[in-house]
Amino acid sequence: MQSMNRRQALLTAAVTAWMPATPALAQNVVQPHPGSPGEWRLIGTTQASHSADHDSIIVKGPFDNFRKVRFRVTGAPLNMQRMVITYENGAADNIEVRQKIPQGGESRVIDLRGVGSRHIRRIDFWYDTAGWLNGKASVTVFGMK
Repeated sequence: MQSMNRRQALLTAAVTAWMPATPALAQNVVQPHPGSPGEWRLIGTTQASHSADHDSIIVKGPFDNFRKVRFRVTGAPLNMQRMVITYENGAADNIEVRQKIPQGGESRVIDLRGVGSRHIRRIDFWYDTAGWLNGKASVTVFGMK
């Protein structure tokens, strides 16, 4: 009995020690706002956490055929490494961003690859937070048809 309790305690300690090292994954489910072709439309926003290096925005239909995206960072600076945009048909677009974005700044305009259907289903971000003392960064994504 005592041996069993000791094993449980060791297992619990090992799992607890391992968990903080595992990056958390935050997911937000959003529905883009309607708009006309040629104007920037809000797709969604996610909060970049100091405890994670990867966040996602899940886009709920109806899906629009976006040609370009850009994002704005508020609350704190952020080092955006890359984005993966997954389309409704399952195809993915791996975009190397590698851009330091100050608080209140914006990314460059990113042209989406391919022709035909570019209905965004999901956007994954990989980033480094630029400083613990600066608070949390919010990333807001805009798309243009």
